[in-house]
Amino acid sequence: MAMAVISGDDIFSHVMIGCNDVATSAKFYDPVLGALGIRNLGPFGDWILYGRDKPAFLLTKPGNGQAPSSNGVTIGFAAATTAEVDAFYKAGLNNGGTDEGAAGPRSHLPGAYAAYLRDPGGNKICAYTFTE
Repeated sequence: MAMAVISGDDIFSHVMIGCNDVATSAKFYDPVLGALGIRNLGPFGDWILYGRDKPAFLLTKPGNGQAPSSNGVTIGFAAATTAEVDAFYKAGLNNGGTDEGAAGPRSHLPGAYAAYLRDPGGNKICAYTFTE
């Protein structure tokens, strides 16, 4: 059996976020990340692993037992198309997320198209793609 390897495109090994309720967060992230082709790869102990081929994004309760906090942090997920960004945003709103910036063009980068959400635990996430 091959050992699980986490990958952050040779920049990060992974991104892990804390959540109050792992099951509730997984119900949110399954369709939201699924819109981008990122799958729930299953549990690993108390963690839930997400990725395409290997884990890169992990959910868990904070190891120190304190409340999770992500104030000032945004995790950006790569989308292949504007339709994926739209699907990410819609899935988030339909699964317990809240709006932090509707899907659409962003003026700060040429061709940028993005959507921003807060997950059920208050973490800020976005999906980005670039158009011609």
